[in-house]
Amino acid sequence: MCGIAGLFGAGFQPEQLFSMHAAMSHRGPDDAGFFHSECAQAHLAHNRLSILDRSAAGRQPFLSRDGRYALVFNGEIYNYLELRAAIDYPYRSHSDSEVLLAAYEQWGEACLDRLVGMFAFLIWDTRERILFAARDRFGVKPLYYSERHGRLWISSEIKALHAAGVEREADEEVWATYLHDGAHEHLGRTFWRGVVPLPPGHWLRWSGGRASTGCWYDLAERAGTDYDPRGDTEVIQEYAALVEESVRLRYRADVPVGINLSGGLDSSILLAMVRRIFGDRGATRAFTFVTGNPDYDEISWVRRMLQHTGYEVQECLLSAEETPLLAESVQKFQDEPFGGLPTLAYARLFERAREAGTIVLLDGQGMDEQWAGYDYYRQPDIGAQLRIQGSSQAPVRPGSLVPDFAAERLQWEPPSPFPDSLRNRQYRDIRFLKIPRALRFNDRVSMRSSTELREPFLDHRAVELSMRQPEDRKIRNGSGKWLLRQLASTLIPEGVAYAPKRPLQTPQREWLRGELAPWAEDRIEMMLRELGGIWFHPDSVRREWQSFRAGASDNSFFVWQWISLSMLLVRHDVRSEGKLEVKKYA
Repeated sequence: MCGIAGLFGAGFQPEQLFSMHAAMSHRGPDDAGFFHSECAQAHLAHNRLSILDRSAAGRQPFLSRDGRYALVFNGEIYNYLELRAAIDYPYRSHSDSEVLLAAYEQWGEACLDRLVGMFAFLIWDTRERILFAARDRFGVKPLYYSERHGRLWISSEIKALHAAGVEREADEEVWATYLHDGAHEHLGRTFWRGVVPLPPGHWLRWSGGRASTGCWYDLAERAGTDYDPRGDTEVIQEYAALVEESVRLRYRADVPVGINLSGGLDSSILLAMVRRIFGDRGATRAFTFVTGNPDYDEISWVRRMLQHTGYEVQECLLSAEETPLLAESVQKFQDEPFGGLPTLAYARLFERAREAGTIVLLDGQGMDEQWAGYDYYRQPDIGAQLRIQGSSQAPVRPGSLVPDFAAERLQWEPPSPFPDSLRNRQYRDIRFLKIPRALRFNDRVSMRSSTELREPFLDHRAVELSMRQPEDRKIRNGSGKWLLRQLASTLIPEGVAYAPKRPLQTPQREWLRGELAPWAEDRIEMMLRELGGIWFHPDSVRREWQSFRAGASDNSFFVWQWISLSMLLVRHDVRSEGKLEVKKYA
């Protein structure tokens, strides 16, 4: 897990690359590396978090044996040992980075289909003067770029692009869409004008002053539209084997590995698979977050999961009094709006893990989307709100927006590659909505503490298998995750396997009405001083805020939107004035 950066084209100065590297020091505190091509048109930087082959032999940028290719790579190739054995190559290290470069030399761009992992990488061809970049299938690892006047900026984080001179200007259309519809990540744009995310499962090529992109992996295409004709038992056995292999591969590391636990079904299966592979030796540390509120904390379920094992859990407390400063810090690392107090709770967890010496953590993300665990999968697929936000409850207060600004929001028609509604919704969540949001939040918050987060349930083979299953293997007798619960019943206590779905939550609305209300109100007023009359009707915002405080609604999402926007207004980046540039509407 690292940070990567590149500048391509004429006229860049070394200081710009160094600024990009400095802006991402948290992503790789263990080492630094730079590459400058002889033609002075390619510059690469790498921030190293050492996970595999921590010696100097694993240092990046990595050069091919003949000097033709230079690689910077963020992520992990979990099947690197199998690939290493398949490629005749004079290896100089034991790193997966060198295996990736060897695979590219062996198979070219076709190597992507052979990779099991999370990755974003840049490979500069010094002979042809071509950049090839790619991002993993589901976008676990980030990659952003900006292209202007025949030059290309590209990096793991947006702040690095701004540090290298890309202007920090708000994209009003994206902000309007977010503030009106609660939607982001799905538009193929960021909140900053001219800064573009390379989509999951895509490649980028830059040559002759121009960039082109293309798709190398699409879940709908790979899964196909036909249903799996086999019986339940055979499918359960195959899925269990895939998940077990995925967990086993993601334990490959030269540093301590731990697991994130909630009290839910997904974490229970993750723990069960870890125990199946490693037994109850207790070498794996477990972490869970708590808030001190029994209505939300799942520590009793976590303890129940662990009571007959040799594992102990470290409780990571998020308190109301520390939230304002923690929120400011997390927002600085996110670059864009994030998901509220649950993200802050994760931030506290990753801090504690790093303090305990656990550098790699496994998480249970992805099961709800694969096996229709959310309640809204069992509702009719009607209305733009449900399609975009995944909820029938309006998340925002559009009446507080200036009409001309609200009119700038972007319309989006979700793709429907499958013949049935359920799989189309799952596909949207995995490719465009829920998974991209969660992965972006979690990547930034884990890297803030220089820890690596791995998602074993997002192994593409397991996801593809789940997408081939008919609805009655996902939803049966009014309950989601049917097949997953059958698997769980063979692995974990019955009370956990058949426990009802519980959203992973924090007391966000209670704290925003109570202990955090003065801070929230200060932040909202700060936001109105900048954008009142431009984006927002101040009187309407204040009425909605007071109505929320009085308990008229339990929905705190729109309040957090305003707080998050305010934090983005006042924060200071490297080489940034910290002001959000917006246009004024007459």
